Amino acid sequence: MTEMQKGRNHTLMLDNRGKLVLTGAEDVSGFNEETVCVKTSCGSLIIKGEKLHIDKLNLETGDVSIDGRINAMQYLGTDNSRSKLSKLFK
Repeated sequence: MTEMQKGRNHTLMLDNRGKLVLTGAEDVSGFNEETVCVKTSCGSLIIKGEKLHIDKLNLETGDVSIDGRINAMQYLGTDNSRSKLSKLFK
């Protein structure tokens, strides 16, 4: 069974780099106006931009909506992809 089949379905929709809608969110580990870190069923997603604002957050359904100027998005993988010890020695 692959990673994506284990958890919820994860979708990402970006509209004109100003509104990001996610499904499959499990947790928001941190946020400010320049960075939002979301743990999804497909791994951690780092969103970078300007004047970022979490407009909607419902972890029961896994829905997240973020407004602002989105400049970059990066998936870091799941917590199971690397051991905790290997993260110390990157």
